[in-house]
Amino acid sequence: MTQAPATPKNGRRRHDREIIALAVPAFGALVAEPLFVMVDSAVVGHLGTPQLAGLGIAAALLMTAVSIFVFLAYATTAAVARRVGAGDLPAAIRQGMDGIWLALLLGAAVVALAMPTAPWLVDVFGASDTAAPHAITYLRISILGIPAMLVVLAATGVLRGLQDTRTPLYVAIAGFTANAVLNVTLVYGAGLGIAGSAWGTVIAQAGMAAAYLVVVIRGARKHGASLRPDAAGIRASARAGVPLLIRTLSLRAVLMIATAVAARLGDVDIAAHQIILSLWSLTAFALDAIAIAGQAIIGRYLGADDEKGAREACRRMVEWGIGCGIVLGVLIVLARPLFIPLFTSDPSVKDTLLPALLVVAVSQPIAGVVFVLDGVLMGAGDGRYLAWAMLVTLAVFAPVALLVPALGGGLTALWWAMTLMMAVRLITLWLRTRSGRWIVTGATR
Repeated sequence: MTQAPATPKNGRRRHDREIIALAVPAFGALVAEPLFVMVDSAVVGHLGTPQLAGLGIAAALLMTAVSIFVFLAYATTAAVARRVGAGDLPAAIRQGMDGIWLALLLGAAVVALAMPTAPWLVDVFGASDTAAPHAITYLRISILGIPAMLVVLAATGVLRGLQDTRTPLYVAIAGFTANAVLNVTLVYGAGLGIAGSAWGTVIAQAGMAAAYLVVVIRGARKHGASLRPDAAGIRASARAGVPLLIRTLSLRAVLMIATAVAARLGDVDIAAHQIILSLWSLTAFALDAIAIAGQAIIGRYLGADDEKGAREACRRMVEWGIGCGIVLGVLIVLARPLFIPLFTSDPSVKDTLLPALLVVAVSQPIAGVVFVLDGVLMGAGDGRYLAWAMLVTLAVFAPVALLVPALGGGLTALWWAMTLMMAVRLITLWLRTRSGRWIVTGATR
């Protein structure tokens, strides 16, 4: 019996199955991450306002560290996926171990630097005299969990590269549950206060890192991959991560500038801005899940020397990005009467919020394509271009955003500037994708 020839429709279905299989668990794992901070806030909030304020400052510092080092996941995913596509699982796992060793080294460096400077870091954030001691206590304990936190990032990248996003979801759920139980037990049961919350988070993170290491080590032994640190491999992982670090820092700068401009507009505007930013971050999780699928799928196709498959997968993921962006935009508009009252009852904040929120809704299809193409180029290992593209975006956005208050614009104008930022990203990423220069096949780029 002859096999039916492949058709474009069958190809789309195959890509859809791959995207769904990777993106849905990835979305669950992404949503589980901020729940750690939410649980800590819920538990510590009952201790008192100074404790909660201290937690807020320390958590902001820790989340900044996570965002800076997220390249450990991105770079590792792309490198491992290429070797999976090339059919060399031992080399794929070996590459992943290099990323994990780099995470441990960076974690140790962060602990050494941050532990003695914790009071200064808290002071830079402008903590009050009542909140500062709690922030320092929480930060100094939580710093001990940073190596485990970075190992989790790198190991997550290993498993994503191996086309496994289910295990990170299971580990994230287990970690979230353990964190919740430990927080309640140590804060109230053991009477440790905010220190108990910090220790609960550290223990949960260590458990997550241990679970990942068990999975990776088991795979290494099964395929005969070395677990020893390799200086050349660690250096290669670091070199691949530097451009992505620059990209991430540039993106963080955009968000910081936007918040600073909103603060200059007044209390009402900054309050409304924070609500929109929270919603914007939530929609980003959904779109980032597709980007994560893109990293793993594109890396695998390029590693297998399948240029056609990589192009087709890229095209289908762009369609997914547009579709998800449209759905999210419509949901924002339709659900606004439901979620706005959850954040504020101030009529002036609501009035300021609504027109800016509509701008965010309109921009979601743009964001959908941007996230997807970002993931595609990451999967291709095209980090250097991503770094330059984000620096160009920052250079365009910064003066426009800073002119908003000077020209008498409000929050809506600021979010039009944010939409401009996304449009510039779209143009730079689309030009690169269309050029085909990102397509470099083989086990390594």
